[in-house]
Amino acid sequence: MIDFPSTLLITSILGALLAGFACSTTGAFVVRMNLSSIGYLMSHAAFAGAAFGLMISIDPIIGAIFFSFGISLVLGPLAEKARLESNIVIGFLFSFMIALAFIFLNFIPGTAASARALRILWGSIFSVSTTDLFLLSIFSFIIIVFVVIFYKELIAIMFNRKLAESSGVNTRLYYFAVLFLTGIAVSLSIRIVGGLLVFALIINPTSTAYQFFFDFKKIFIFSPIIGIVSCLVGFWLSLISDFPIGASIVLISAIVFTIAIIFSPKRKKGKSKIKKVLA
Repeated sequence: MIDFPSTLLITSILGALLAGFACSTTGAFVVRMNLSSIGYLMSHAAFAGAAFGLMISIDPIIGAIFFSFGISLVLGPLAEKARLESNIVIGFLFSFMIALAFIFLNFIPGTAASARALRILWGSIFSVSTTDLFLLSIFSFIIIVFVVIFYKELIAIMFNRKLAESSGVNTRLYYFAVLFLTGIAVSLSIRIVGGLLVFALIINPTSTAYQFFFDFKKIFIFSPIIGIVSCLVGFWLSLISDFPIGASIVLISAIVFTIAIIFSPKRKKGKSKIKKVLA
């Protein structure tokens, strides 16, 4: 185990904790609203933006946020005007973003280009700064306020989007709000988890919570708890094994999800129903 300065260790732990909360909380909306493929696109847009930031020598977080926001604005209108299914547009934009990302990485200036690129790809405990902690803290507070203020509307949309729209809820506005929040969560966590793996931190904790709970309130509470635990345990695994921190976090979250599937009450109920039908 590497002996890190206490300040760096505390900063990294807090960064992992806040990233786990931010990603897994937005993941509760992404999974329930069936936006997994769109969220996957957003994560790679943030990755491309971070690579662009490195290429032009600005903070990669700024580039990640800019690209994520651009995708959230373009996605809906592009699908409507082109009269194409959303999955086709998502596939096109995803391939475009990943191609741009690797082109930008190829043109990063300086002798340390490869090391900086790897930090964006896989995450690094050395990349977390006090500014990152501040931004993640502000964003986490914004998510909590957003949920508290618009909880009824969000529940209505997640229950049935068409029914919510007929009731006067501006579903399009909340849809783009969730996309934007997902993009920001990914952008602010990209230093810790890495651009290629951060989306798993959005999906895995919420998917784990869904194996045990039906009530969305419980899912919303336990999803960030699982995300935080996955990040902290993954951080510990990274320290003792020298694995990339992003890979360690995703590995732990995947193991937890696998265990949840095995012991899921929902899965057991589904099996019992099948047995009754076959009997």
